[in-house]
Amino acid sequence: MAGELKRTQLYQWHVDHGGRMVPFAGWEMPVQYPTGPIEEHHITRRAAGLFDIDHMGQIVVTGVDAEAYLNRLVTWDIRSMAENEAHYALMCYDNGGIVDDVFIYRLPERWFVVVNASNLDKDVAWMQQHVDDFDVTVTDVSPETYMMALQGPQAIPLLQRLCNADLNAVPRFTAIEAKVAGIDAMIGRTGYTGEDGVELFLPAQHALTVWQAILDEGANAQIEVAPIGLAARDSLRFEPAFALYGHEINEDTTPLEANLSWACNFDSDFIGRDALLAQKAAGITKKLIGFELTERGVPREGYVVTDAGGTEIGVVVTGLYAPTVDKYCGHAFVDPAHAKVGTPLHIIIRDRPKAAVVARRPFYKPSYR
Repeated sequence: MAGELKRTQLYQWHVDHGGRMVPFAGWEMPVQYPTGPIEEHHITRRAAGLFDIDHMGQIVVTGVDAEAYLNRLVTWDIRSMAENEAHYALMCYDNGGIVDDVFIYRLPERWFVVVNASNLDKDVAWMQQHVDDFDVTVTDVSPETYMMALQGPQAIPLLQRLCNADLNAVPRFTAIEAKVAGIDAMIGRTGYTGEDGVELFLPAQHALTVWQAILDEGANAQIEVAPIGLAARDSLRFEPAFALYGHEINEDTTPLEANLSWACNFDSDFIGRDALLAQKAAGITKKLIGFELTERGVPREGYVVTDAGGTEIGVVVTGLYAPTVDKYCGHAFVDPAHAKVGTPLHIIIRDRPKAAVVARRPFYKPSYR
């Protein structure tokens, strides 16, 4: 199977530095390093974590109709976005199910869309399918574009030492084109950890140069920085309640069910809008909740959720140990009647009911808020 998996430019670096490689979304990626995922999680929260996320996809849209075309495809009204602004959005099917969640950047003379690794081929096909009469060009630039992230309270001070632009003048959810370690890059003041930081997009052939420069500069400046694997990336995105495709969202889940209606502008005529408005009027039949265990146990994706009386009411979609809050908790879809914070539940773990309670989300408030 390993021979069929794609590898990023940093694959050998990960192996040489003790990264435990696992299959993920068609790629061979580091799930953790010798420090372990819990410490990697804490390093990101207290200092800076460096992430190889080149498995993700990047798509450029150009042409005179680019704005109108993308405004039809995504749930956010991108007409309100200023140049160099970035925003989270969704692409939906006609029935309101989710094609993918994306970050979209409005750049000078082009739009830049970041998509999930497992969905890249599907997303490109979906976008091509809906070009219709729009005068646009949709280009998958993933092969030549490298994506990495530097996240944490020391991320900006560290990167500033390698960058020729004033990063403090780049607000959250905007982007700038500048040099990092002498390499041309797009720097997005974005990320998916709940911490401040950046996502970097640069020519793929320079990935190792920039990656190593960040680690070396951290050592020189006595700023703690470490590579972070997929396991810690999952717990970091979970605590601030960020959705992960294939877990909290998928083709059978709508933004309303997944608590993502804030990412939908219903004044904009996007694909799936009518279905979502109809669902909004009729009422949802499942709702995403957060929960925490009140007795010992480890929740996992796919575990059954019951009410206090033992009646099945839902299923866990993310379950793990959350290091920052020091709790075993998760996300689940349940009958909306059982979604109120404080509602007692049971998670069925190895055929035994374990007591849990509906908890307020997010478990960790993003530091940039």
